[in-house]
Amino acid sequence: MKNVFYYETQLGRIGIADNGSSITDIFFADNETPGDAAGMVQKETSLIKEAGKQIVEYLNGDRKEFDLPLGVEGTPFQKAAWDALLTIPYGETRSYKQMAELVGNPKACRAIGLANNRNPISIVIPCHRVIGANGKLVGYGGGLHIKEQLLAIEKQNL
Repeated sequence: MKNVFYYETQLGRIGIADNGSSITDIFFADNETPGDAAGMVQKETSLIKEAGKQIVEYLNGDRKEFDLPLGVEGTPFQKAAWDALLTIPYGETRSYKQMAELVGNPKACRAIGLANNRNPISIVIPCHRVIGANGKLVGYGGGLHIKEQLLAIEKQNL
């Protein structure tokens, strides 16, 4: 059973879910919802509270790395793509092509995009750091305006 709790932030309402031992979902509640949201219990656990605290610190520019146990579920390719996202340094970006190369499949740019779109732990698994080959912002589950804000926070606090 998952627990979920919602926080109001400068980016809007963010939902955070855990399974009792790890964070399973972080999402922009106005734009997206986990597929299993209906079965979640609304409860602020100590782990969710810690994740909320770390996200607020990040949004305020006081945190560059997260220290949370993560419990992601996905295909082996999705997990590889999400692990690769965790290697992108704070304040930097990579193209979909670079990410495809990093997971060992240079032609998998679209698959990387699909995996990013299904990233269950926004912000902490930084899919907002992936941009188009031409340097333009493309695709983000929370909306491009949120992606732009997250990148601006990082650029400002380098």
